[in-house]
Amino acid sequence: MSAGEQRSEVVRYWWLKADESLASAKREMDAGAFAFAMNRIYYAAFYAVSAALLDRRLSFKKHSGVRATFHREFIKTGLLDTSWGKFYDRLFEDRQEGDYIALTQFDREYVQSQLDRCGEFLAQLKPLISSEQ
Repeated sequence: MSAGEQRSEVVRYWWLKADESLASAKREMDAGAFAFAMNRIYYAAFYAVSAALLDRRLSFKKHSGVRATFHREFIKTGLLDTSWGKFYDRLFEDRQEGDYIALTQFDREYVQSQLDRCGEFLAQLKPLISSEQ
């Protein structure tokens, strides 16, 4: 397998993880586990962004690197609307709060709106990934 084929395989793997995380978020939402749903929503976006960056031969070990490069490669270039950059940042902040700040709670309506928007986010990002065409 060539390096390009291997990279495409890993891009598809990360995209599959994004889809699985979104499905998991829906299950957590249905179960009323809103903080867990927010975690899965964030990871759906994170895996999708990681796939998109790897498709461009960019990869990172830290969430901060993924975030900064997502903004540089997709938001500042105009490939995605600035609202998607703000959305991704909000998911990161929500995940941080839900995972690390005691007694953090999210309401059903907010989580549902973020879940729906994350599906839209993935739909906007996927066409920008050559390995997913």
